[in-house]
Amino acid sequence: MKRIFLLLAALTGSLLLQARDYTLKSPDGAVVVTVQTGNHVSYSVERGGLRLLAPSQISMMLLDGTMFGGNDRFRVTRRSVDQQIPARNFKRSSVRDHFNEMTLSAGEYDLVFRAYDDGVAYRFISRDKREEIIVTSEQAEFAFPYDWNVYAPYVAASDASSFKIQYFNSFENTYSHHLLSKWEKGRLAFLPLTVEASNGIKLCITESDLLNYPGMYLYNRDGKSSLRGHFAEYPGQIEQGGHNALQGLVRTRHSYLAKVPGVTEFPWRVMVIATEDRLLAENDLTWRLGRPAADKDWSWVKPGKVAWDWWNDWNLYGVDFEAGINNDTYKYYIDFASEHGIEYVILDEGWAVNKEADLMQVVPEIDLPMLCRYAEQKNVGLILWAGYWAFNRDMEGVCKHYSQMGIKGWKIDFMDRDDQLMVQFYEKAAATAAKYKMLCDFHGAFKPAGIQRTYPNVLNFEGIHGLEQMKWSSASVDQVTYDVTVPFTRLVAGPADYTQGAMRNATRGNYRPVNSEPMSQGTRCHQLAEYIVFDAPLTMLCDSPSNYRQEEECTKFIASVPTVWDETVALDGKIAEYVVMARRSGSTWYVGVLGNWEERDLEIDLSRLGTGDRQADAFVDGVNAHRAARDYRHESVPVSGGKWKVHLAPGGGAVLVL
Repeated sequence: MKRIFLLLAALTGSLLLQARDYTLKSPDGAVVVTVQTGNHVSYSVERGGLRLLAPSQISMMLLDGTMFGGNDRFRVTRRSVDQQIPARNFKRSSVRDHFNEMTLSAGEYDLVFRAYDDGVAYRFISRDKREEIIVTSEQAEFAFPYDWNVYAPYVAASDASSFKIQYFNSFENTYSHHLLSKWEKGRLAFLPLTVEASNGIKLCITESDLLNYPGMYLYNRDGKSSLRGHFAEYPGQIEQGGHNALQGLVRTRHSYLAKVPGVTEFPWRVMVIATEDRLLAENDLTWRLGRPAADKDWSWVKPGKVAWDWWNDWNLYGVDFEAGINNDTYKYYIDFASEHGIEYVILDEGWAVNKEADLMQVVPEIDLPMLCRYAEQKNVGLILWAGYWAFNRDMEGVCKHYSQMGIKGWKIDFMDRDDQLMVQFYEKAAATAAKYKMLCDFHGAFKPAGIQRTYPNVLNFEGIHGLEQMKWSSASVDQVTYDVTVPFTRLVAGPADYTQGAMRNATRGNYRPVNSEPMSQGTRCHQLAEYIVFDAPLTMLCDSPSNYRQEEECTKFIASVPTVWDETVALDGKIAEYVVMARRSGSTWYVGVLGNWEERDLEIDLSRLGTGDRQADAFVDGVNAHRAARDYRHESVPVSGGKWKVHLAPGGGAVLVL
């Protein structure tokens, strides 16, 4: 017995000798990451002396029993980077990438931490010499030291009795705002997710460089203040089904997460840290952590605006033909786009034969080669909608066929999963489209997670509770408050195809869902400001060309707003209350303001823009916008002393062009 005790003591001493803390600081010294090693690897984070994460365990387990992040002896290397990166089709033309990095190496893996002035990220890297390894589980813990409030985007599932049921979702929901401890039992939330810490600090959790691995959800296991990562298992049997037979329905799953090459860089786990709410709205950490694009010509990628058919239900009036999915209707959309300098028209669901999931079968009412020729004469590009199953069954063939015809890109819809096979689909779709110089807009999609940097032809993503919801949502759905929440949550990850631009606008009491003649919540200026506040290199005009032609003043403004920018500055904002965003294109500044349902007066400091005193062009809520949401004024306003005073009606907005 004594010998056993001595042996245990010796083993314990050996383990204790291996335990060590490693510290990494951000370039400005304010953010501190402490990595604890021993039996398990954990990390903690503080900023300015405030602990943001208590020790949180991280690890990865392989099928053969290998554990990354276990009881290992580490070799530690460090480096510092400060560089300017040219950005394409983004919210700024150049991005500063400034961080300190620490790599802990053991056996055949690395654990890399980066500390930025505005956040922390870590990832595992496998250096295994085998052709393939299988990941059975990943531990990603976020142990908050206090029971702070969280903005949780829960998976919208009618049955939350199992995680497997929740894996099938569109990644669209409004936010539940509550204490971490009040997390809904058994519910997954998708990313990004924002936590309100002490002293006004906000933390936004997301991921980047997600290319060959399942996306991460978060959940609360014990009803306390810790969140844990969760990942969809690798699919087994997949059946065609769902919406118009365009979705892949997973019937069985394996007991592991991913099969990857032995040499693999796993996704970055990202925590954006902001000392002011507005700093979340201008953050670009997810893009910085994305994998750089291949060094080749991407100049053919053209961002722009899109005249869209589906939201307005092909509703035209004052025409001499029956509107619908037919040649005359799309020629009308093309004419409208051409007249206003709008770059694209989309043919949404309905141009291909329904329920065949075959993109080579075009309905007889549509002559696509003729429409391509007509659009080219009008200097307009055409984009086609495609359901996931139809696109995936022959993406090489359809990309080749339609690119030769003159189609410029794809809006791909109804993926509704983020397991490894679906994440692989995104990269394959992006790469195949790029081969034929075609754009991608992913709908029914998870959030941006770096692929927009890796493949610059991926211009936009849904993964947002966008304006389409107003076609069917009851008056209990508060879209206006959602609009002033997403700049500090979902949009931290990257652009969103929110599909703004409604010309039918409703006050809180007047809104109602009308599928064929939909309306927005909030004022007309709220809709106009969304073209500035929301990132979207490919941006829809959701309403009917007939309605836009009745509103030429607003239409002219919408058509004139750029979709990519040289500079982006969030001037002010408070999550779920209001946001003030300024963006520069060339020498012109555009300022967009969005408010919630609270009427408010703002004095906006424009001094950071260096514009000085001048008269500026403005769209502001009209005096009766509180009762007639379409009421607005277009006027020249003074900017004196670098200040702009603006009044927002309930659900209001404002625009200033300098």
